[in-house]
Amino acid sequence: MSVSFSHSVRAEWIKLRSLRSTWYTLACLFTAGLGITALAMNAAAKDYPGDGPWDPANRSLSSYIVAQLIIGVLGILVVTAEHATGQVQTSLLATPRRHRLLAAKVVVAVAVAAVAGQALMFAAFFLGQALLAGHAVPHATLGDPGVLSAVTGGGLYLAAIAVLAAGLGTIMRATAGALATLVGIIFLVPALAGLFPAWLHRLFFYWPTLGGSAVLKTVPDPDFPHPWVNLAGMCAGIAAVLAVAFVVFRRRDV
Repeated sequence: MSVSFSHSVRAEWIKLRSLRSTWYTLACLFTAGLGITALAMNAAAKDYPGDGPWDPANRSLSSYIVAQLIIGVLGILVVTAEHATGQVQTSLLATPRRHRLLAAKVVVAVAVAAVAGQALMFAAFFLGQALLAGHAVPHATLGDPGVLSAVTGGGLYLAAIAVLAAGLGTIMRATAGALATLVGIIFLVPALAGLFPAWLHRLFFYWPTLGGSAVLKTVPDPDFPHPWVNLAGMCAGIAAVLAVAFVVFRRRDV
């Protein structure tokens, strides 16, 4: 008897919400994200106007730097939690079509990450602007040019990172290995970008934490003048990683 895709999605959602690690990760996401926002805004208010153009919206969304790692952990756990316990064998018995099982996991990861990421970005924006207003520093509203686009773009960016994490988790089947790779992608490569040869620099237009995150800015960045194109390119790269994950998951023994 074939299980419908909607049933597979529902089963994956039940499994994910039954894990304590899911709720711990989400709690950490909001605690760390909003805590960083509060610290960053107080520091920004004291440093106003600082160097370069003043972008209060982007400053209040700076917690995405840590949030992407935490939400990446959630994306990884959607896949690797079952590998760690051996429960994946049971899941494959219930859903023999491997592509359907992995697709259900990815859908759940994207849905949870999109809701949580968007909620965090809006909460961080409102908290950040309230703190700036309290310091009598110029602040932004959702109606200002580019602000709503930056906030919603931040939520989409975090959802894309969750998909990348799920793909890495599928390929590596181990939480530690997938997390180490994700850390390298979002932190190590951007930090060492200047050491790479010039012919690789075009990749950075679409790289997470670099060009891919330019969508969170409201002041044009001369290095990334087309932020939504950068985000689309990042998503295309993530789609390629996910395609590899589907091929590996279908062909490899679990």
